[in-house]
Amino acid sequence: MSNEDQSIRGLFSKAERARQELGASYEPNSPIYQENLSSTIATYIQCLKKAEDFSLFSPNETLEDVTSSDIQYMSINYHLAELIQKVFTPEVSARKEHLLQARARYELFLKLLDSYDMLSKGDAKLFESYSEDKQNFSTVSTKDAAARRDVKIARFREEKELERKLEYLQQNPKLAEQDDQVVRELNLTKVAFMVHQTFQSLESLAQELHIISLAPPALPPGQHARPQDGREDGRDKDGYSERLDGQVGGLRYSGPILSSDGKPMRPFTLLDNRQTLKKNVFRPDHSLPTMTIDEYLEEEKRRGGIIEGGGPQSEIRPEPNEDDLDAADAETMKARAWDEFVEENPKGSGNTINRG
Repeated sequence: MSNEDQSIRGLFSKAERARQELGASYEPNSPIYQENLSSTIATYIQCLKKAEDFSLFSPNETLEDVTSSDIQYMSINYHLAELIQKVFTPEVSARKEHLLQARARYELFLKLLDSYDMLSKGDAKLFESYSEDKQNFSTVSTKDAAARRDVKIARFREEKELERKLEYLQQNPKLAEQDDQVVRELNLTKVAFMVHQTFQSLESLAQELHIISLAPPALPPGQHARPQDGREDGRDKDGYSERLDGQVGGLRYSGPILSSDGKPMRPFTLLDNRQTLKKNVFRPDHSLPTMTIDEYLEEEKRRGGIIEGGGPQSEIRPEPNEDDLDAADAETMKARAWDEFVEENPKGSGNTINRG
């Protein structure tokens, strides 16, 4: 039995390493990624076959009968479902087939846990709700927005608590080496976290399958889709034109547009400039600037819209040039005129209203 355990343990470890490498890749649609994905799925299937051949899990057992190291093999179907969802197929029918396979794997995972009473009361109720209506399954069945929000928050907190617990146990591997109970707790926590992820995946699978069911059926090979507009059938025929003024009723007009008395002789379209019309088709709905900021400031300055001077610079008076006698005489005459004005107009002389 030990050789068998080593064999399934080696396959499971190989599959886990390959799955983690796939999780670090950023090109899920590349041929190399899809090839590695197929190889990983095959390894998990071999591991699952080993577990079935060895009868690791039996409906006659309880969780206490399962060893701590064997609990991790309960997640094989979960990992298979997760990987099958990542298979890239451009055909809608093939995509639907893969989604149904993934859903079946999730169901096997939940049924195995349910047979060992490993589902909590809330998860067991969700699994029962899923079994009753797979097509319209939702983790929140109520239509009340507030109730849906509360349930979403509660499940999110439970998931975060499981993540913190997993992180703590994985960061302390020495505890697992010394105590078998720690290994058991770690594997049970992983399984509980996968249950949360399973119900979220089942909800998204139901939504995607519903969208696929609304898609039009695929056409047989060699048959092309008919045009939605019957008028498109004649687009390749001779004489067809998109111009409204080119021909009317299959007839082309030539000659003068107006008669001598000003009456129109044939259909016509008034055009200003073809290039101008082309430019005006695709343009912003707002007016674009016609000049730069510097050009605008220069124009405002030219029109006198900018007042210069003032501010702290206006308080600084230039020092007089002693060599400029004309400027000195002008300042002296200005000062004398101001003194004479002050003498002739004493302070308050203009206030004729409040005189006593």
